[in-house]
Parts: sequence; structure tokens; C-alpha cells
Amino acid sequence: MNAAVNSLIPTRQLGSRTGVMVTELGLGTAPLGETFDVIEEDEARALLSAAWDGGVRYFDTSPWYGKGQAEHRVGRAFYRKPRDEFVISSKIGRTLHRPLRRGPYQRDADWLGGLEFAHSMDYSYGGVMRSFEDSLQRLGINRIDVLLIHDLDTWHFKTEAKVAPYWNQLATGGWRALEELRDQGVIKGIGAGFNTVGTIPKYLDFFDMDFFLIAMRYTLLEQAVLDTEFPHCAERGVGIVIGGTYNSGILATGAVPHARYNYSPATPEILAKVAKIEAVCE
Repeated sequence: MNAAVNSLIPTRQLGSRTGVMVTELGLGTAPLGETFDVIEEDEARALLSAAWDGGVRYFDTSPWYGKGQAEHRVGRAFYRKPRDEFVISSKIGRTLHRPLRRGPYQRDADWLGGLEFAHSMDYSYGGVMRSFEDSLQRLGINRIDVLLIHDLDTWHFKTEAKVAPYWNQLATGGWRALEELRDQGVIKGIGAGFNTVGTIPKYLDFFDMDFFLIAMRYTLLEQAVLDTEFPHCAERGVGIVIGGTYNSGILATGAVPHARYNYSPATPEILAKVAKIEAVCE
């Protein structure tokens, strides 16, 4: 039986050839890595349980989310569930290791909480394989359905010059690892997850992609990719997962004080735009 068939939520195939059926509503687990708030274990379990009870059968995670914490939490929640009833996607691009500096652990600005590990960016053949195997261990689940290349764009690296060496790692080694995993049936599809408009054509020019996960670029506040980039995916049967649909908070909370937009405090201009959307909805 294909994953997610018995869900209360309708399903659709992820891309034209993966054979992976995902619920039309999935759960992204970056918040379980404690981006903005420290989340206790019982709260994390309750959130994942509520998603399951509501019919969600697609769960996206990453080694980066809380330096492995989100993967641990997803695995503990679902490792006893029938494996063919849900879909997991995780990501490559970072490997975790013990901190190299002595003394108190220094947290990255990206995570308020999470686990006390250091990380390295690594899109090489060995880096992809290590990341994949480490994810399996953290999840405690011996199969990941689809893998994504994570954050290889200017949103994370800031400039194309800084993207370039890691892109070369992927092109000369990491992609071969991903293709081997897909060709052997270890994973059913290869995706890429990123935030920057203009990244889809670059990936399609270089690689035989199955799907993309677009974070925060297709929401009630932004739709530029609909006309400029999604048509390229439609032509090639490449699937799209829409992530960050609340622009990291403001479209869930509304135009309230301290609302977040794209991981940062919302500007007066964004607050005003969201207030207009709220007025229409009312």
C-alpha cells in the first residue's frame, strides 16, 4: 500500500515519478528544533500526536532543525506506527559533530534551544551519505522516503560567491550520492528546499529533480514564483511542496505587536499589508 492512503486528508503524488503519496497538508518540524521558543518533550509529543490524529501523514524534518532535535522527536513519535502509513522527508547539506571548542557551548543565533552540537556545511558525496545515515539513526526509523538538498541558495549563504564552492561539491560528488540512493530504491525521490526566488531554474538546468520545497515564497503575501518559476516545474513533472506558509508567523498571528515575518520582526510595511488582508478576510 502506498503511504498516506488511509489518511482523513486527501493525498496527491509528489512529482510525476516518485510514486510517493503525501497528504495535502503536511507538518514541518523546524519549530520542534526550538527556533523561537523552548518546547518541552510532552508538548512536542502532543503536537505530533495531534497532527497524526488530524490525518497528517507527511512530516518534513532536517538535521539542521535544533541540531538533530527535531529528527529525534519525529522518530520517537512515529517509530511504532506502521511504516507504510506515513511519509518522512529529511535533508542533506549539514553534518553534526561534537563541539571542537572547550568550554561552555555557544549556540547559533538560529536556535533558541535544540541540542548542543556543532555543524559543518557539506554537500560532498561523503557528506551526503553520512548525513543520510545519521538521520536514520536519529529518527530510529530505517527508511526515509525522500531527501532534499537543504539551503543551497543565497538566502543562507548571502552571496553567489559563497554558494559556488558548495554548489561545486554537490555537482561533483553529492549529486552522485543522491542518484545512487534513488537508483537503488533506498529513497524514492530527490528534492531541494530553499528560500530564494530564482533558484528553481538553476537546479533544473543542472539536476534531474523530482520536487522542490519552497519556503515562504508562495503565501498570501508573496506569489511571484507562481508565474516565473512554477511553470518550469509543470513542464517537467516536478512536484512542489509549499513551506513556511505563514511567513514564519505573521500570517498565523495577524498584525499583532512583535509579529514575525521571515524569521525577523515584521516591519511597519508588512504589518500594514497583513492588516489589509485581515480586513478582507473579516
